[in-house]
Amino acid sequence: MKRTYQPNNRKKAKKHGFFARKESNVLNNRRKKGRKVLAR
Repeated sequence: MKRTYQPNNRKKAKKHGFFARKESNVLNNRRKKGRKVLAR
Protein backbone atom coordinates (compact mmCIF):
# COMPACT_ATOMS: atom_id res chain seq x y z
CA MET A 1 0.00 0.00 0.00
CA LYS A 2 1.26 3.47 -0.91
CA ARG A 3 1.56 5.93 1.94
CA THR A 4 -0.33 9.20 1.72
CA TYR A 5 2.59 11.61 2.09
CA GLN A 6 4.75 11.67 -1.05
CA PRO A 7 7.02 14.67 -0.49
CA ASN A 8 7.84 16.87 -3.46
CA ASN A 9 10.08 19.85 -2.78
CA ARG A 10 9.09 21.91 -5.81
CA LYS A 11 5.38 21.56 -5.05
CA LYS A 12 5.99 22.45 -1.42
CA ALA A 13 7.98 25.56 -2.33
CA LYS A 14 5.37 26.68 -4.85
CA LYS A 15 2.62 26.43 -2.24
CA HIS A 16 4.37 27.62 0.92
CA GLY A 17 7.74 29.07 -0.09
CA PHE A 18 9.01 32.65 0.02
CA PHE A 19 7.66 33.62 -3.39
CA ALA A 20 4.25 32.12 -2.67
CA ARG A 21 4.08 34.22 0.49
CA LYS A 22 5.30 37.33 -1.31
CA GLU A 23 2.21 37.23 -3.55
CA SER A 24 -0.17 37.78 -0.63
CA ASN A 25 0.22 40.04 2.42
CA VAL A 26 1.58 37.25 4.63
CA LEU A 27 5.15 38.58 4.59
CA ASN A 28 4.15 42.18 5.27
CA ASN A 29 1.99 41.12 8.21
CA ARG A 30 4.85 39.08 9.61
CA ARG A 31 7.25 42.02 9.09
CA LYS A 32 4.88 44.34 10.97
CA LYS A 33 4.73 41.87 13.81
CA GLY A 34 8.54 41.88 13.89
CA ARG A 35 9.17 38.23 13.09
CA LYS A 36 12.75 37.04 13.05
CA VAL A 37 12.01 34.39 10.37
CA LEU A 38 9.56 35.46 7.65
CA ALA A 39 9.34 32.27 5.60
CA ARG A 40 10.91 28.81 5.84
